[in-house]
Amino acid sequence: MHLSRVATWVAAGCALLAVTPHFAAAQDKPAAEAPALENSVCLACHGNKGFEAPGPDGKPRDLHVMPEKFAESVHGKRQCVECHTNVTEIPHAPGTQVRVSCVQCHESLWAKAQQEGKTKEFARLGVVIEQINRYMHSIHARPSRQDQSRTNATCYNCHEAHYVYPAGSEGRTEWRLSIPNKCGACHARQREQYATSVHGKAVLEERNAYAAICSDCHTTHDINTPEADSTRLIITRNCGNCHADNLATYTQTYHGQVNTLGYAYTAKCYDCHGSHTVKRVADPASQVHPQNRLQTCQKCHKDATAGFVTFEPHATTHDFKRYPYVWLATKFMIALLIGVFLFFWTHTALWFYREYRDRKQGKSRPHVVVDESLQLGAKQYQRFGPLWRLAHLVFALSVMTLVLTGMTVFFADSAWAKTVAAAFGGPKIAAIVHRTAATIMLGIFFAHLLYLTMRIGRNWRTFDWFGPVSLVPGWQDLKDIIAMFEWFFGLRPRPVFDRWTYWEKFDYWAVFWGMAIIGGSGMMLAFPATTGSMLPGWTFNVATIVHGEEAVLAAVFLFTVHFFNNHFRPDKFPLDIVMFTGAVPLEEFKREHALEYKRLVDSGQLASYLVDAPSRPMQLGSKILGFTLIGFGLTLLVLVFVGFASR
Repeated sequence: MHLSRVATWVAAGCALLAVTPHFAAAQDKPAAEAPALENSVCLACHGNKGFEAPGPDGKPRDLHVMPEKFAESVHGKRQCVECHTNVTEIPHAPGTQVRVSCVQCHESLWAKAQQEGKTKEFARLGVVIEQINRYMHSIHARPSRQDQSRTNATCYNCHEAHYVYPAGSEGRTEWRLSIPNKCGACHARQREQYATSVHGKAVLEERNAYAAICSDCHTTHDINTPEADSTRLIITRNCGNCHADNLATYTQTYHGQVNTLGYAYTAKCYDCHGSHTVKRVADPASQVHPQNRLQTCQKCHKDATAGFVTFEPHATTHDFKRYPYVWLATKFMIALLIGVFLFFWTHTALWFYREYRDRKQGKSRPHVVVDESLQLGAKQYQRFGPLWRLAHLVFALSVMTLVLTGMTVFFADSAWAKTVAAAFGGPKIAAIVHRTAATIMLGIFFAHLLYLTMRIGRNWRTFDWFGPVSLVPGWQDLKDIIAMFEWFFGLRPRPVFDRWTYWEKFDYWAVFWGMAIIGGSGMMLAFPATTGSMLPGWTFNVATIVHGEEAVLAAVFLFTVHFFNNHFRPDKFPLDIVMFTGAVPLEEFKREHALEYKRLVDSGQLASYLVDAPSRPMQLGSKILGFTLIGFGLTLLVLVFVGFASR
């Protein structure tokens, strides 16, 4: 036997002799009155350095407790036997095993605090109870595969039971730095990999307590298998605890938006940077080093090309020096949104005000006098044929579907987005619906272009590009805008218009702009391999910005300005069904398009445009369809505003 061990047992024997009279006297008292063992009694043996005893496996077991360190711990004021409840005598009864239940001890203390109404005084204990509840659902609390009678890990596998220190203390810092080694006792391979990472070197070599340790990424008490989606999402969010700016920029990418919705199939931080072996970007061994980046992208994008390498997953919109294209795209879109809404919302507010005032004052609206000799009876003017009405309906439905599916991803951090994504069955299915709707929308647009090409091509020599039936903007439209604003301020009567008003022309040409910006950028994002083979990676950043911001512009414009111009202004409210019936009452046609009416009357062509008024079922169906679409559009508008506000 080693001399040190002999000395230990001698010291222990002396300590036992010293306390024996105390216990001899105690044995004469009833069991209920027997005094609890004081910590000094326990430390008489366990306080000796090198104190040990054979464990259940026969091997020596270290039983030394450092009195000074224990006194500084959160348990320092507790009696040893409060935890070691089965220790009732010294010397210990033969075969006495260490039986400590951290869970039962804390739960009993919390129950007592509740009974005594002292939960505020013991708020920290309440936090521990919450941690216990989370631990009980973790993978550590489950039975071990090797030994079903034991859990995978219990409290004292991670915490040194006698040395649990409060936050901010020096002891707590030392314990934090020891966590990788504690985890490595079971996860040796991961610990070995971690030691080579930028995090591991900072902790294990530089003793940097601020660097990431295992529990910073995997959480503490509710740790679960990294194969579960929920765990992967948590790990990704935990990266943001240290890398807040990078997480913020990541969540603005499609990868991050899907992740925010609660789905883990897109690239996450560790998919690109590595997990336990993460290294600095400048390190040639890093997965995101310029020499390795394409190979990393190809783990998910098998057909990725060199263009992917210059994609900026963490580009910010405020750093012109590092990300000039992103900065320019953002500032352009902001200026566009502000300019469009500043003009048209002002236009809408003034229009509403003037029509409301005129209606209250009973002013007549300008119109051309009806030629009574026509004897039109119940006839109406046919403004749109069946094909145009069908195209408008399908186009509207496809646009609304695009807004719903697109804004769900764009505003992924909104409370409603997860519900909508789940209703579709997840972002993958929502993406299929989105692209299907986009195909329909683009199909209608290109069919319209083909129609225009054929129609104008047959009459290109005589086609009047700026004539009354042309949708091409002209100087007259500028004059009409000025005249309309003069009417808004009561400086002149309401102007009269021809077949197309300036706001109708804007609606028409806005579609061309939208198809170019939203459609073009959407195609780039839908086919990344093709885009990356022809264009640099930063175009993905720009395409993402303009696609999302232009979609917001289109949605808000449609459901505010367009709805007002056609449905919500006082002389139209609450609904105009002309785009569903195709026909408009003659009196309304005279009022809205007085110049066209006069021209048709003067030329004798008006009768050729007259049709029977829509049947009651047709009118009722049109109203039901119209109100349904308006209700859906306004709902989408609310979702967009909520999403915008949540940012």
